Amino acid sequence: MNWIKQQQKLLILGNRVANVAGTQEPIYGPSAIQSVHKQAKTTPYTELQKSDLKWAAMESTCVETQVFYLMADSGIMGMAQVIYSNVAGIRTTCQFNAKVYYPDEETPNLWCSDALDNPGFDDPKTSFYADSCAVTLNEEGDEYTIKSATNEASIVNLTVSRTAPGFQVGKDGKTYYGTDPDHPWGSMRHAFWPRCAVQGTIITKVGELDFKGRALFIHALQGMKPHHAAAKWTFVDFQSPTYSAVMMEYTTPPSYGSTIVNVGGLATDGQIICAGSDNSAQHTEIKDDLETEWPEPGAIKCLWSGKDKEGKPVKAELIGSLGTRLDRVDVMAEVPGFVKKIIGGVAGTKPYIYQYSPQQKLALKINIDGKETVEEGILFSEATFIS
Repeated sequence: MNWIKQQQKLLILGNRVANVAGTQEPIYGPSAIQSVHKQAKTTPYTELQKSDLKWAAMESTCVETQVFYLMADSGIMGMAQVIYSNVAGIRTTCQFNAKVYYPDEETPNLWCSDALDNPGFDDPKTSFYADSCAVTLNEEGDEYTIKSATNEASIVNLTVSRTAPGFQVGKDGKTYYGTDPDHPWGSMRHAFWPRCAVQGTIITKVGELDFKGRALFIHALQGMKPHHAAAKWTFVDFQSPTYSAVMMEYTTPPSYGSTIVNVGGLATDGQIICAGSDNSAQHTEIKDDLETEWPEPGAIKCLWSGKDKEGKPVKAELIGSLGTRLDRVDVMAEVPGFVKKIIGGVAGTKPYIYQYSPQQKLALKINIDGKETVEEGILFSEATFIS
């Protein structure tokens, strides 16, 4: 009997591991994905409440993250991020990442990624804690404090304050996966604070960096195997004195019909100009990266389309060269070893992230009911290829 129980446990464990790594999924087709675009047809977006910022902390396979993209007035750019990942309920890991990009194109990027011990949440699950790390949301729900001493090379002490409403596309921000719409087996969600102010510092081994400037905050949840949810991504964060523009577009693997899902919006101080899913991102120039065999982007064209609160049509465009890449990140070199051993065996999965911020400022054109405004700003963009 003990042998039988042991074999049953091994079978359950094996099924869980297969559920995470899996093999190539069957071709379910586009009918097996319920894009957030369907919600957005009747509800283009909803403004975020404090309760919308709760951590899901799922007990099944997921990757959940809160990430703060930073653009200092000094020209330095950076990122601070907490990642919560669950591998089929077998093991949960949490990671804190900090990155700094220097504007001189000579100083190497600073990248620190550290596993977190004793992670947890407050009672409403809107704040995250771990040893030597905390990402806390204030009582009003409009300001995060990010503190981390997990790595002596990047001691983080930042405050990010929302200066425009947050939003999620549609009613709940989610795209659902599954052949039965009433019982989906996976989901993808993004929630944005598109326009924020940041104060504080990151202390590095070469000195203290003042990050006073602008920021973007994103809370994202992939409630399934990440490499099954999306095959490639394009991300855009544009900040100017008057406007903020954000866009996240991903394409599913062929198993879900290579469906394109786009969420994004435009904001200015105190208000969302428009948000929804009728947007598009296109890399208008590419070249082959012989090392990774991925098509490395060289230029981008982003289009936003929607209506403001008064029902006036809004269109915006951002077009230009991406310039020299800031970095190319080998994702498999950065994920925890336990996850790497599982996902590394999945055929065709070799994720890389290409990161850009062109030195030549790009201009955002916004047209509201026929009135056009053009303003230069700073762009940060990522192109991610998974499978």
